[in-house]
Amino acid sequence: MNYARFVTAASAARKPSPIRTMTDLLTRAPKSVISLATGSPNPNLFPFKTAAITVEGGKTIQFGEEMMKRALQYSQSAGIPELLSWLKQLQVKLHNPPTVHYPPSQGQMDMCVTTGSQEGLCKLQPLGCNIMNVASDEHGIIPDSLRETLSRWKPEDSRNPKKNTPKFLYTVPNGNNPSGTSWTSDRKKEIYELARKYDFLIIEDDPYYFLQFNKPWAPTFLSMDVDGRVIRADSFSKVLSAGLRIGFLTGPKPLINRVVLHTQVSTLHPSTFNQLMISQLLHQWGEEGFLAHVHRVIDFYRNQRNAILAAADKWLGDLAEWHVPTAGMFLWIKIKGISDVKQLIEEKAIKKEVLMLPGNAFYVDSSAPRPYVRLSYSSASEAQMDVALKILAQLIKESL
Repeated sequence: MNYARFVTAASAARKPSPIRTMTDLLTRAPKSVISLATGSPNPNLFPFKTAAITVEGGKTIQFGEEMMKRALQYSQSAGIPELLSWLKQLQVKLHNPPTVHYPPSQGQMDMCVTTGSQEGLCKLQPLGCNIMNVASDEHGIIPDSLRETLSRWKPEDSRNPKKNTPKFLYTVPNGNNPSGTSWTSDRKKEIYELARKYDFLIIEDDPYYFLQFNKPWAPTFLSMDVDGRVIRADSFSKVLSAGLRIGFLTGPKPLINRVVLHTQVSTLHPSTFNQLMISQLLHQWGEEGFLAHVHRVIDFYRNQRNAILAAADKWLGDLAEWHVPTAGMFLWIKIKGISDVKQLIEEKAIKKEVLMLPGNAFYVDSSAPRPYVRLSYSSASEAQMDVALKILAQLIKESL
């Protein structure tokens, strides 16, 4: 892999921060080291001294005075070591990436913690990128559609710097927001081979991976990545906490290093306190305990999905069409007979105290008319979903 062609000029110009490098050294140094180098504030002056967080099952996470001092101090840009170590073991268990055993220069798997997976994505997006839509259905991107898009280039064009060839494919492979669709394994294999042929990266943004309703879970792009061309974004937002803002990126070391350098000059590092809290919880649970919690979360969202499907069948059967989501927290419906539902949703439904999102908000051209509506079933009760879809049905009938 020639990673240089995927790195923008701004990213290539970044060099390691001497201050951040010194902070990383100090966090690993023995207590006997005398440091006059860093600009870290004295933690003895912080007003927060101890904390105890009660978790599910009645157990607690303890922050004594020394742990609290660490939690409130600067830390490594890539993430605290004990959390990174736990996450790497989890990724190997779940995905067994071929790149785990590769040399660093040849795309060895590496990781960094991010302030939610959204931060990792914004640091991967090239400035001024040209976004091209590829058609998809309920099983993911349609390979023939991608082939048609790629046909304007030759595979060997990727080796010519004068050719503006595609750099990456971005996808949410499970419980896609907003459509709720999930890729099949065959689709992923076919698309990965196209990525190899035309030499582009795959950004696998998978925040709903831990919300898959059917077993076995679908193999990931990371699990089939023999080249080191997949960058995977994971998130704890849907299963542990959205507000703690802890996500993690997995991908080839040369590209993860560029993300870490970006972190050094932007957010410095994710919250140390939040990382330590999640790290202690994960070490307390172990992998089996974490996955047991994940399956309890899945059971809840499966029941929520079934409730909104029942309401949709009851009220919208002749008025709309949809696919049954196999992951995530969204139902994507197409209203029949109405080309643009924006006014219906943003004006009429709001007056009836029902909030939904019109589909145009999710397209590159948000001004184009769309017949789609995204319904989230994450928080509403079964009774509330029934009332909301009854009202939506009434509004649709009035608009036809």
